[in-house]
Amino acid sequence: MGWIITIIIGLVAGAVAHRVLGSRGGFLGSLVVGLVGALIGGELASLLDLNVTGGILDRLVIAVLGSILFLFVWKKMFK
Repeated sequence: MGWIITIIIGLVAGAVAHRVLGSRGGFLGSLVVGLVGALIGGELASLLDLNVTGGILDRLVIAVLGSILFLFVWKKMFK
């Protein structure tokens, strides 16, 4: 069940990041951006010692912020 929630959060986070930055991404693109963003967001939250409880809403916010950061850097590097 944990993997399913992680995939759903990744898809939502990737889709939100694509929407915020005005880029295009399909199902697989949104999934990859969301999952990588969740990893980046989680590491940044850990480094900044943020008090994250690990609930679904916390995971979604961290994943969305990490996805936006990842997609922003990706677009700057390859455009």
